[in-house]
Amino acid sequence: MRALPALLLAARADAVQSGHSGVAHPRTGPEISDFALFACAAIGVWLVRRALRARFRKD
Repeated sequence: MRALPALLLAARADAVQSGHSGVAHPRTGPEISDFALFACAAIGVWLVRRALRARFRKD
């Protein structure tokens, strides 16, 4: 049981180190993930506005 926290910390440190090569590449334009994030945010705003309009609608 005592080795479990040490194993978890070692696994986490390895995952952080392997996540980036250390070389920064110049940005040439928006990535596909940028468009996907914008689309998700727009859909979220649309859903919230629709829900609030339905909630405060006076019949």
